Amino acid sequence: MNDASSAPRRARVRAPELVGKGGWLNTGGKEYTLADLRGRVVILDFWTFCCINCLHVLDELRELEQKHSDTVVIIGVHSPKFVHEAEHAAVVDAVERYNVHHPVIDDPELATWKQYAVRAWPTLVVIDPEGYVVAQHAGEGHAHAIEKLVEELEAEHGAKGTLRRGDGPYVAPEPVATDLRFPGKALLLESGNLLVSDSTRHQLVELEADGETVVRRIGGEGDFNEPQGLALLPGGKIAVADTVNHAIRTYDPATGEIALVAGTGKQWWQGAPTSGPALEVALSSPWDVAWFGGRLWIAMAGVHQLWTYDPEAGTVEVAAGTTNEGLLDGPGAEAWFAQPSGLAATDERLWVADSETSSLRYVDLEGVVHTAVGKGLFDFGHRDGAADQALLQHPLGVTALPDGSVAVSDTYNHALRRFDPETGEVTTLATDLREPSDAVLVGDDIVVVESARHRLTRLRLPDEAVRVESVAHRTQRAATDVAPGKLELDVIFQAPAGQKLDTRYGPSTRLLVSSTPPELLIAGEGTGTDLSRTLELNPALGEGVLHVSAMAASCDDDPENEYPACHMHQQDWGVPVRVTADGETRLPLVLAGMDQ
Repeated sequence: MNDASSAPRRARVRAPELVGKGGWLNTGGKEYTLADLRGRVVILDFWTFCCINCLHVLDELRELEQKHSDTVVIIGVHSPKFVHEAEHAAVVDAVERYNVHHPVIDDPELATWKQYAVRAWPTLVVIDPEGYVVAQHAGEGHAHAIEKLVEELEAEHGAKGTLRRGDGPYVAPEPVATDLRFPGKALLLESGNLLVSDSTRHQLVELEADGETVVRRIGGEGDFNEPQGLALLPGGKIAVADTVNHAIRTYDPATGEIALVAGTGKQWWQGAPTSGPALEVALSSPWDVAWFGGRLWIAMAGVHQLWTYDPEAGTVEVAAGTTNEGLLDGPGAEAWFAQPSGLAATDERLWVADSETSSLRYVDLEGVVHTAVGKGLFDFGHRDGAADQALLQHPLGVTALPDGSVAVSDTYNHALRRFDPETGEVTTLATDLREPSDAVLVGDDIVVVESARHRLTRLRLPDEAVRVESVAHRTQRAATDVAPGKLELDVIFQAPAGQKLDTRYGPSTRLLVSSTPPELLIAGEGTGTDLSRTLELNPALGEGVLHVSAMAASCDDDPENEYPACHMHQQDWGVPVRVTADGETRLPLVLAGMDQ
């Protein structure tokens, strides 16, 4: 720990006030200003509940939050991407669903986001006890660096007399008694009963065929951590996507045994192995599982990929996706996904609910990825009709139907949708569901997991679809005005205190740039190792999205340590831009912690 005399000098930038039209959560009804928090180290976590990277950061911060509970106050600033995420009731649900144990300000109009010039989810901002911004971090994986900074601030302001210790403003909400709490996925058992992943309670729950009567509860927090997907394996065991434990487990209904079959319990990071013995390769937030082509396929939401697990060989490997976030079809090794969260297998296709692109996709028997419905990261809504015009909003589940069509749990539209490959049409089967996250066929009925109503709902598959008024949206993030022609892109990275760039095996940085539409970029797309690049924008196009993915590797800078710990820093940005004559000619993006 550094003493006050050795603490680094920081520019004095006063932190803007916290505002949010939705008000405060987890404070017992009290509203706070930064002046109320003076004397504490404040960490602002700009997040939105659709974003898997934001959920990772919530987990990363838990240890720091507990260890420094008397000096640190974490404030979640909920900054929505999707229209549904701007609903206050949905934010309340998300705070409980993901066990957020600190105050959250609901900012549906992105007022505080704009005040802090945030550009990406998630972003962490550190404010010192005197109310000045001292660091900003984009992306995940920064808890170690932030803890070191917190220790420096505790020493510096403890010596100055400006540090105030004590209890924080968090007030836990009253618990609610329900049989299920934010259930995730469901599976029809051979007995006719239903197995449900009761995610927030870290259990599986077996229900009778009525979908209501509890037969037994399986496991608990010591066995699972927010489990999601379920799949029947040959031989009768059930594969479970143990999401927050970054693992695949099996449950044997005959014996009640729960066993770990894949994952190390640690989150996968860039540079780690992507194939090998299943218990030696890290996974990242597996969200769903399905048996297809003689292997268990895994929707690896945390890294925007599909993986497979071979039970006989005891191995895992990447099957599709590059870890770049977006919508790109083609051979599995080249395709892009964005948080795949639902899987359903037929004899010829593996259907995928690709949530962040609001799309329905599939993998054929040759391993080629196709998009059936969806346009990309920033276009979503509720529109029926031809597949190339239809819109979904953050679907989490997909279910194969007997006639070859599929039902889509269109989560943020609170609807069950249907896509028919024969006609290429999308229709609506049911509305007024509450965050449906999965559905399972039971005879002539379909049982829907209404996650935010904490129940299963049985529907008769209708002969005709429900007609709804079409609605289309684009993400409400404000576009950045940029000048036509050349644009200097600078990804700003500085290794956190006590670390240095890792150049032992060549360049330690990588930059990937693309655009939607592709014609937006005349020059500058592609991959390179320099974090600065000159882009050339097409003056004939008025607007679009720049997709920027940056990575840097740093290691602890301790000459006495022969084997220093190394860290990966990665962030993907989707930056909406508008080409105007007086726009910016430089676009700076901050990858890691920078002194302000």
